[in-house]
Amino acid sequence: MKKLISVLVVVVVLGGGALALFACTENATLPLAASIGPRPELPPPDPRLLPTVNVATAIGWPADTRPTAAPGLAVVAFASGLDHPRNIYVLPNGDVLVAETNSPPKPDDSPGIKGFFMRRIMGLAGAGVPSANRITLLRDTNGDGVAESRSVFLSGLNSPYGMALIGDRLFVADTDAIRSFPYQAGQTQITDPGTRLTELPGGTINHHWTKNLVASADGRFLYASIGSNSNAGENGLPAEEGRAQIWQVDARTGQHRTFASGLRNPNGLSWAPGQPDVLWTAVNERDEIGSDLVPDYMTSVRDGAFYGWPFSYYGQHVDVRVQPPQPEMVARAVVPDYALGAHTASLGLAITANSGLPAPFTAGAFVGQHGSWNRRPPSGYRVIFVPFADGHPNGQPTDVLTDFLDADGRARGRPVGVAPDGRGGLLVADDVGNIIWRVTAAR
Repeated sequence: MKKLISVLVVVVVLGGGALALFACTENATLPLAASIGPRPELPPPDPRLLPTVNVATAIGWPADTRPTAAPGLAVVAFASGLDHPRNIYVLPNGDVLVAETNSPPKPDDSPGIKGFFMRRIMGLAGAGVPSANRITLLRDTNGDGVAESRSVFLSGLNSPYGMALIGDRLFVADTDAIRSFPYQAGQTQITDPGTRLTELPGGTINHHWTKNLVASADGRFLYASIGSNSNAGENGLPAEEGRAQIWQVDARTGQHRTFASGLRNPNGLSWAPGQPDVLWTAVNERDEIGSDLVPDYMTSVRDGAFYGWPFSYYGQHVDVRVQPPQPEMVARAVVPDYALGAHTASLGLAITANSGLPAPFTAGAFVGQHGSWNRRPPSGYRVIFVPFADGHPNGQPTDVLTDFLDADGRARGRPVGVAPDGRGGLLVADDVGNIIWRVTAAR
């Protein structure tokens, strides 16, 4: 009853517009930098009766404003007026595909008072709009770095996210299936209904709904990222069947197997430069044990490896909330390669040996950090670059784009997918600003 009353109080506070009062209950004790790099600091967990909430209200970009690019870089709007753009895929001819998408209906995800509360929070953060359920094609016809042509490439999808081209087949990861469509270079629309390659875990909870894709270099396999159905296993392990995993999917038959598991929400997928058989992923870790825990991370993905979720985090740090404990699983947990900061919501990942941008942004990983809703002070809300050498992170991150939050802490934008465009630029999807930004060398 005490917990119920506390949650009711929070709902009343939200209704009165005084969200900051609730968010003051807990603060980070470490600087964000302490949770970044190959050896992050992991203080004791700080669970509370009510989780920390510090929402950056989404307002969009006022006229004639844009993110701040790092010294030596410039940024322009490649395309604007989109509908919640989340992911980007650049076709071989330079056409840019954008998944305009949002969460599908999830009637059993956090039902009751807590669910109502969380939906209010996500609405403030800009995630409450219906899904456009389409992929849009953008084309820069004159090479000036701005898309002059726009067309609906695929419609009638179901919360699409991942995209991958293999030969003359375009694969799209809806929230509940991978679909295959015929593709011809240069076409601006696909009307073929396509075929369903394989089912993906969906359902009425579908807590982490985004499913990403990347193809192997030889085109034989697709790798699909599938997030968990809960924060820390609170819906029971049967609800997690096939989830918190990366699948390897045969691109011809749809047969699949678990490639790696224990990954709470593996979103970004990319191959290591010079190592086309080494897959990397950006993973969102768990919430509700304090502003300092747990760091999101990127890691190389070992075939057959287990990365801890839900029983442990960042290797073998046990999460005591998960009952009954499973020490034999904790003992198997692999330590990730590189922490990306607590609650940064690091979603987009693109690793390249030649980005087309000037030093120090040439060879390494670009990460789109969507931004926290449950850390005080906030984290993320930026695009960062982590240099790589010999296929591994080699140094501290450098900001690429910042100032997605205004002086009052409101979100003008939130970066998600990132992709080099092959023409000397980096494309960034901003699902609050409804813009695709293009970053280039300053002239």
